Amino acid sequence: MNTDRESFKSRIGFLLVSAGCAIGIGNVWKFPFITGEYGGGVFVLFYLIFLLIMGIPVLTMELAVGRGSKKGAVEGYRTLEPKGSKWHIHGWVCVIGCTMLMMYYTTVAGWMVNYFVKFATGAFEGIGEGEVAGVFTGMLGNPSEMVGYMAITVIGGIAVCSFSLQKGVERITKVMMIGLLALILLLAIHSLTLKGAADGVKFYLLPDFNRAKEMGLGTVITAAMNQAFFTLSLGIGSMEIFGSYMSDDYTLGGEAVRITVLDTFVAIMAGLIIFPACFSYNVPTAQGPSLIFIALPEVFIHMAGGRLWGTLFFIFMTFASFSTVIAVFEMIVAAGIDSFGWSRRKSALICLVILLVLSLPCALGYNVLSNVHIIGGRDILDSEDFIVSNLLLPTGALIYLLFTTTKWGWGFDNYIAEVNKGKGLKLPRFLKPFFMFVIPVLILIILVQGLI
Repeated sequence: MNTDRESFKSRIGFLLVSAGCAIGIGNVWKFPFITGEYGGGVFVLFYLIFLLIMGIPVLTMELAVGRGSKKGAVEGYRTLEPKGSKWHIHGWVCVIGCTMLMMYYTTVAGWMVNYFVKFATGAFEGIGEGEVAGVFTGMLGNPSEMVGYMAITVIGGIAVCSFSLQKGVERITKVMMIGLLALILLLAIHSLTLKGAADGVKFYLLPDFNRAKEMGLGTVITAAMNQAFFTLSLGIGSMEIFGSYMSDDYTLGGEAVRITVLDTFVAIMAGLIIFPACFSYNVPTAQGPSLIFIALPEVFIHMAGGRLWGTLFFIFMTFASFSTVIAVFEMIVAAGIDSFGWSRRKSALICLVILLVLSLPCALGYNVLSNVHIIGGRDILDSEDFIVSNLLLPTGALIYLLFTTTKWGWGFDNYIAEVNKGKGLKLPRFLKPFFMFVIPVLILIILVQGLI
């Protein structure tokens, strides 16, 4: 075992960096929308149940492989797998998956930086009714703007990872996450003070069984299960790497709960920013990019002090996206360090070139390459997202689960001993049948749904 392994300086550093990996754009543009649409509190209840019975257990499995091996995804499997087995092949799939995730996530993170600059410099001032959508389509259609902000994201993220774990990833992410949490509280309090905000809160969080019935209770349950699974970024080793930097002082069950609580807090608070503001200004709460880049800017330009609130919102969104970028870049950089013996700086430089080149198709996918459609008529961004979200994440989570619970992998006894090492919440051994037979079925449902 590598005794020179880097480690986090503090427990709060580990928790904030790990939560930063989980907290991303989906928390803000997907969770609030589907919560509102799928019955408010009804959806939240099912979401919390699935986090408890599926999300947290699978998160402990990734973290356990990392801490048990003190290695990244590939070498982690290689260290713990039975002699002659090939589990480590999935480690390489994880590295490819994280790289593919960043091939489009860096473009979307670049949009956040772009809009922060636009609001900060007053680009939205004096814009007329209905012209906000034109700003978004204008950005997408401008190759130099798209590539420029994508490059800022890649260079910025890799620059942080090129320093040591403590001086780069931990120090910068801690500052961003504390800023993110402070901003989300400030923005939510401001939204709640707007006229008509109460209607937005009621729509968002009060249980509405009629709305849930309209959508279909089965649809609500599967949507909650999907969101609980995808919110923690499980299945491609992006969490495993942080397990490899952990101390043995605290149990993985307790730490997984804390990461999940932080992630859920941000998701719920995002809705308390969006719905009161949209209801106050009668702006439709659309899903996805149009919510963030069209609906909310419409709100801000009508709001007193809108330039300031828009700027603060997009600083918050930049922190949310950059915390994920830095965390996933760290996994990719660490793969070069662990598997090829490169120095951190060399691995970061090689990853910089690879990620800049591979991120270009997505950045150009709405302009120069707008005619390129890959999977089922999807554009480049949606095709890359389909492969990662619908194939690699659920399949990867299933492989981690089989590796940690079956005799053909690391085995349940080794896994549970690693999970329960240290102070804090202990996972009982009687959960073994549930882990082996129930959670795989839930993950298979998510996989099949995604493919359909």
